[in-house]
Amino acid sequence: MTITVPGREGKYTKSDEKILEFMESHTDEFLFMSIGEVAKRLEVSEATISRAARHLGYRDFKEMKNEIIGQKTGKGAAGKIAGTLLKTQGFDIGKWFAMQQECLSSTLENFDQKEFSRSVSQIQSARNIYIHGKNASASSAQLLFFRLRRLGYKVFMVPSGGSEVIEGIVHAGEGDLVIIFSYSKVSVEGKMILEYAKTAGYTTMAFTSRLYAPQEQRADINLYVYRGEKEEFHSMTAPAAMIDALILALSEKDQGDTAQNLLKIQKLKEKFKQK
Repeated sequence: MTITVPGREGKYTKSDEKILEFMESHTDEFLFMSIGEVAKRLEVSEATISRAARHLGYRDFKEMKNEIIGQKTGKGAAGKIAGTLLKTQGFDIGKWFAMQQECLSSTLENFDQKEFSRSVSQIQSARNIYIHGKNASASSAQLLFFRLRRLGYKVFMVPSGGSEVIEGIVHAGEGDLVIIFSYSKVSVEGKMILEYAKTAGYTTMAFTSRLYAPQEQRADINLYVYRGEKEEFHSMTAPAAMIDALILALSEKDQGDTAQNLLKIQKLKEKFKQK
């Protein structure tokens, strides 16, 4: 990463150049280091780093680091985490939980009861349920898979990437439901799943962080979840809460079957625990 600094055209000492080169070539690592850690890594004194910061046009190391975080914000996972820390002036668990409350509040403000009810009905009536998620979304997909399987639904995980996705949905057809997690954008695999639905005839459902998306990127049913601003570290609090809400709604509607399935699991656990 090429860093823009106030005094970029000035004359620097060898130490200044060394520190600047480190910040540019190891930006992600630098974002999370203290002045002491940088000094130890470069084998210079903290005073040298403080002087370098002033030579580069900043008041001190903290201002220099915050400016670089600002330039890096939104660029990759490290930038998003650093941007979130900058927004809260360093990690504070109280502020972090307040941000989670904000995610839940925003999700609730844009909650569509009709779409939620359709989701519950489609899951209930589906012949088979296929779930796809990749990267960070894979954790949400696994959670939904685990909870639905426990309730007794016939559920399958679709491979996360590449041509294996096709192998995962090739048998899906009318009467089936394919659920995708496509928060800020629809992945290549997600587009394949949505496109194949037109031929195969299965119903699609998506967890999304977009209120307004192009029609070709929308599923038949769309559940909105807010995970934070575009350039922030994205939280999984709202998706997890929405998944649990679905499971509780399903459990309420299928009380008899749910209790029977859970009791069967419990008895099997007790049986094998004794051996």
